[in-house]
Amino acid sequence: MWQGVSKLIHLLIVEDVEDVHSILVELFLSEGYNVHSAYDGLEAAKIFREEAIDLVLLDIMLPYKSGDELVKEFRQTSNVPIMMLSAKDLVSTKIDLLRLGADDYLTKPFDLGEVLVRVEALLRRSQPTGAIAGIIRHGPIVLDNEAKRVMLNGEAINLTAKEFALLHLFLQHPAKVFTKANLFESVWQESFYGDESIIKTHLSNLRNKLKQAGLQADYIETIRGIGYRLKKSDEK
Repeated sequence: MWQGVSKLIHLLIVEDVEDVHSILVELFLSEGYNVHSAYDGLEAAKIFREEAIDLVLLDIMLPYKSGDELVKEFRQTSNVPIMMLSAKDLVSTKIDLLRLGADDYLTKPFDLGEVLVRVEALLRRSQPTGAIAGIIRHGPIVLDNEAKRVMLNGEAINLTAKEFALLHLFLQHPAKVFTKANLFESVWQESFYGDESIIKTHLSNLRNKLKQAGLQADYIETIRGIGYRLKKSDEK
């Protein structure tokens, strides 16, 4: 795996052909990725809603819900990189899918080495500025993961360990919507059984500290009925 990608990267592989599906899963598991897989569109949509996915490998022709339908659905809540996989080599098909919101398109049959490096390239481009060096900048916020320090407009903000971990998670995935279960299991490293109070309390404290430090916009946005996301730095 390339140096800038954490072993906590979660991939979603959506492919209904058993042989291709198995080869892709085996490839990315061997590279240290966390792999979620689905054989049809409905299963893929369910996994995407419930897990914090970092990149999707998506076939076009799928049972129950097609790849192009999934692209439109995913783009309603997330900017996660999407690579399309298809036997269709028509330029018009590629253009249509890229316009829908896909980030890359690979024609079958494909070389596994090419799949791997294309995924790495998409992940590199999706990483926040400075993330590889342990420093993430998002508007006026600067987070130094190695020093466990957050600066806002040059002034340090005193965060608890959980508040820091929540902010770090959001900053790593700008505009990605996290469910309460995603946040709890990622930060607390425990299974989520539906108690929302601890998450709401920590998020409220984090928001208040950012506001008190001078952040004008509420960057951590509540998506009603779904979860939370960090607004892009250029969003109002």
